[in-house]
Amino acid sequence: MFETTTYDGDRTKQYEMLNKQLDALLAGETNQVANLSNASALLGQFLERTNWVGFYLTDTAQNELVLGPFQGLPACVRIPFGRGVCGTAAQDQITQLVMDVHAFPGHIACDAATNSEIVVPLVQNGVTIGVLDIDSPELNRFDETDQAGLEAFCKTLLRHI
Repeated sequence: MFETTTYDGDRTKQYEMLNKQLDALLAGETNQVANLSNASALLGQFLERTNWVGFYLTDTAQNELVLGPFQGLPACVRIPFGRGVCGTAAQDQITQLVMDVHAFPGHIACDAATNSEIVVPLVQNGVTIGVLDIDSPELNRFDETDQAGLEAFCKTLLRHI
């Protein structure tokens, strides 16, 4: 049975513990949907002051992202590569750390309550297979510590999907 861990110490160490917990949680499981579901649930429990945590997966035939496992309110189902924060991260294969989504050109407002966002691309063998998308109702919610921790989280995740 999986138990939620209490995280003590600085945020870098908290992310290190989170990544160890993810690795243990996904060990031995190869189903992508199951692993992405558990990863989004784990992040949903770990991260404070967020209103959406989840994944969009690449539909290569359509050159767009399609909604995957998530925690939060219903969301946009399809996002073209290059459009919005998620589509930009997917196309450029660069994490998007957005302090104010309203200032991001072409932002797609799936939830009007969202004010800041971080999107980490999931890249295997040079190909974007999806993105991790996390929204917050607070401006400036995410910083470089979150970015480093979530990029490490995604590297751990990619070993299991």
